[in-house]
Order: sequence, then structure tokens, then C-alpha cells
Amino acid sequence: MGIIASLIIGAIAGWLGGLIYKGSGLGLFGNIIVGILGSGVGSWLLGSVLHISLGDGWIGSIITGAIGAVVVLFLLNIVFGKKK
Repeated sequence: MGIIASLIIGAIAGWLGGLIYKGSGLGLFGNIIVGILGSGVGSWLLGSVLHISLGDGWIGSIITGAIGAVVVLFLLNIVFGKKK
């Protein structure tokens, strides 16, 4: 997969992760970063740990990235949680 396709999938996955896990908006660049990190986390979590395959196409990649992005956002919220 090319770099442009990875950025597009990362942006969409990060955006979906942000919609699922409500929090402060990260913007386009933040969504791309969280989506790309989420794709790695989602691939590891679903593939290696849970042995689940969502397919090799765009849709499977976006869903896997979104699941991973939710995990990344959850962990970021724990580490850098809002101070009251």
C-alpha cells in the first residue's frame, strides 16, 4: 500500500476513532497520527492477540485502524487525562 493510501486510511481511522471515543478534537494531523498508530495497535490486537481477521481491503483496514485508534485514545486519555 502506498504512502498516500496509508495517510488516507489513517486519517479516516483516526476520525472514526475520535467519533467513537469522545474527547477533545485532535485535528486532521492528530487524526492521521492516531489512525496510523491505531492501525498498528489494531493489527497487533486483532491479529496476534485475538486471532481475528477483518480482511485485507480498505474497509477492513479502516475498521482495524479505528479499533486501534480507540485503544490509543483511551491510553492517551489515561496518561494525559484532563485535570480537574
